[in-house]
Amino acid sequence: MQLRTGVDMLEISRMARSIQNPRFLRHCFSEEEQREFLRRGGPPNFLAGCFCVKEAFSKALGTGVRGFALPEVSVLRDKLGKPTLAFTGNAERLVLESGLSFDASITHTKEYVLGFVVAYRE
Repeated sequence: MQLRTGVDMLEISRMARSIQNPRFLRHCFSEEEQREFLRRGGPPNFLAGCFCVKEAFSKALGTGVRGFALPEVSVLRDKLGKPTLAFTGNAERLVLESGLSFDASITHTKEYVLGFVVAYRE
């Protein structure tokens, strides 16, 4: 089995400032993530978690944020609230070419969010 990891951490206050700009939202988040953000009442820690997982994903993939756009990686939640990843466009192509599967986790305090991704191949 092959394993890779990626991790990213962000100050929630930094995300709160960034999301005031609609261009930033479109540049970084998928339509699904933006809808869920609004459905939850707009907490900046939600999008901060999504952003950290996207960064951690790019590290686990081994490319950094190159060859795909951030909105092509959607950080969604299953019925129990576990973060899941969905891919479109170039991100989907890179994932298929890599042969890797990805699992994500998000945790936060009052001030910080951390996203962790494990990439694995059986």
